[in-house]
Amino acid sequence: MTAPVPDRDHELLLAGSHHDPHSYLGAHPGAQGVVLRVFRPDAAAVRAMGADGVAHELEPAGEGLFTTVLTGVRAAPRLGLELDFPDGSSWRTHDPYRLAPSIGELDLHLVGEGTHRRLWDALGARPGTLDGAQGTAFTVWAPSARAVSVIGHWNGWDARIHPMRSMGGGGVWELFLPGVDPGARYKFAIRAADGRLLEKADPMARECEAPPATASIVAAPATHEWTDGAHMARVRAGRPHAEAMSVYEVHLPSWRRHGDGGRPMGYRELGAELGDYAAEMGFTHVELLPVMGHPFSGSWGYQVTSYYAPAPGGGTPDDLRALVDALHARGIGVILDWVPAHFPKDAFGLARFDGSHLYEHADPRRGEHPDWGTLVFNHGRAEVRNFLVANGLYWMEEFHVDGLRVDAVASMLYRDYSREAGEWVPNAHGGREDEEAIGFLRELNTVTHAEHPGRIVAAEESTAWPAVSRPVDAGGLGFDLKWTMGWMHDTLEYFGHDPIHRAHHHDELTFSLVYAFSEQFVLPLSHDEVVHGKGSLIARMPGDDWQSHANLRALYGYMWAHPGKKLLFMGSEFAQEAEWSHERSLDWHLLEHERKEGCRRLVADLNHRYREFPAMWQIDADPRGFRWLVSDDRAANVMAFARFADDGSPVVAVCNLSPVPREGYRMPLPLSGPWHEVLNTDAAEYGGAGLGNDGPVVAEHMPWGGEAHSATLTLPPLAVLWLVPGG
Repeated sequence: MTAPVPDRDHELLLAGSHHDPHSYLGAHPGAQGVVLRVFRPDAAAVRAMGADGVAHELEPAGEGLFTTVLTGVRAAPRLGLELDFPDGSSWRTHDPYRLAPSIGELDLHLVGEGTHRRLWDALGARPGTLDGAQGTAFTVWAPSARAVSVIGHWNGWDARIHPMRSMGGGGVWELFLPGVDPGARYKFAIRAADGRLLEKADPMARECEAPPATASIVAAPATHEWTDGAHMARVRAGRPHAEAMSVYEVHLPSWRRHGDGGRPMGYRELGAELGDYAAEMGFTHVELLPVMGHPFSGSWGYQVTSYYAPAPGGGTPDDLRALVDALHARGIGVILDWVPAHFPKDAFGLARFDGSHLYEHADPRRGEHPDWGTLVFNHGRAEVRNFLVANGLYWMEEFHVDGLRVDAVASMLYRDYSREAGEWVPNAHGGREDEEAIGFLRELNTVTHAEHPGRIVAAEESTAWPAVSRPVDAGGLGFDLKWTMGWMHDTLEYFGHDPIHRAHHHDELTFSLVYAFSEQFVLPLSHDEVVHGKGSLIARMPGDDWQSHANLRALYGYMWAHPGKKLLFMGSEFAQEAEWSHERSLDWHLLEHERKEGCRRLVADLNHRYREFPAMWQIDADPRGFRWLVSDDRAANVMAFARFADDGSPVVAVCNLSPVPREGYRMPLPLSGPWHEVLNTDAAEYGGAGLGNDGPVVAEHMPWGGEAHSATLTLPPLAVLWLVPGG
């Protein structure tokens, strides 16, 4: 017997506009029995298969609808479906419209109020079993949508076939699809309020296709067995401010390539090779340029479209987990660059996701970024904050990362960032501060530190905004560390001058100590300093080949002694000559040259000596940890300072930044008795001339430069010495 067809429901299905398909499709009790309806416009015939093996043929009711009435049955039975297609193929599956929702009331409540800390457990594509059916649960937040459906290869990417149901006022849509397994490609087809049909990648996808393809992928549950328990215990018990931190910044696809055409290494290969190299070099951490899915390699990962999915070029999510585990096994922490400020306008991504300005501000004076051609997250919306805060937690929990470096924080703090008068909207008090973004940053840091003690959240913040690295409860933004862009700019400016002119720029090198203890700083020589026509670091050093390498070695010796944690971009450790390109490998062959290998060896020794002496890192942001010894000898291009550990033990750094060796230079020292060199950037093994102080130098009771003791030193040209007490 053919069931009557409610025309309105059928029309909505055909139009791809049904918000509650479960109320109509599937099995429903009726006056004459159970009414069974299946909507498959791509099928030639449909049968319902009972548990007893009996097949019930559904009759075509026009335009893709198949229906029948199971007489004598009062309750909806558990039925499977068998679909025959015009090409002669068949497919057996469960009826998705007989199943209860795959998302619970508590999840819906937390999503609605924007407080779901494990948002990835509630939204996205989650393979599993529901009421005996094996498949995948799909859920998506799209509150302004008229209707949403799941499209993929299993339904010919037809937006009519698998409509989702609205789960109420919170804007979540849900559908469990039996027979859709890990590896399946999918998108959400969203019928906007104005009738447009949008095809969107899943914002919560755990895997994504490699560009130029744009679909999301149903990710298999994680199977990686972590071996980093001891490392994570150390992280939880750690005190990042009082520990050594030297970071190697890496763009994974271009660090080291192999094979025909320079094929990039995969995550697992990189875990071993990068881990071994970073450990040999003495770095404490590796910081990865964004590994989240992004459509354009030229963005280096800073224009993210898949916030919860690793970039597919390196492998699967488990492959990335293996990379992190391998680095942890070698004692190396992993920090991810993370971009919660803005996102690209690609049509398949977050932009106008459900037809409305869902993730971004509607007003272009707030919602569009003039520098990067991107859209700005609406941090005032609870669900958007939740999406981002949960994303930070996701990388910490699911991938065991040791921290996040938050990109472009300055662009979040100010409503007028990179905008002229009339191009920005003041806040409610008439000011330029973006109070909503400030609230988001404080929430991010509060939540991540509460749930993951010992993890690091660092800010790339280029202005004088106060208390960036002060705790939230003390009025700060709550970051652990702040990049000091002022130090980076001034230092590179100084070292870029020919030594004959440096006397006129001495303050560029000493000014950083005016504010060095106002924040918990990272000294960055990052990827931004070796791109966009700036050239490599070695190319910016003045003089001939010998002098330029000596200048670079001196820069590193000064940097590693200066208060603050350290960060160096890949390739700079061996004085890469060419400006960095994301499209090719670093020039590892340069290590065949003595000065390149010498520079690499110096950076390794700097890292090891730095970690050996707590004076160099223990109280970085405390004035007790620093004292000038020589700050004003601009005529000689000489400066010197002492660093102190918490127990008062010192290391002295002496910088001669002129090309002239200085014999018998009297140097004030904080302690009497013998001192000896533990590092000399002019040493022969680093490619220098080998000039220095053989054996101990003795500090006698001769007041000098404000100290009670002093000694005479030989200062090699364009070099930095580190001295410690003892014979």
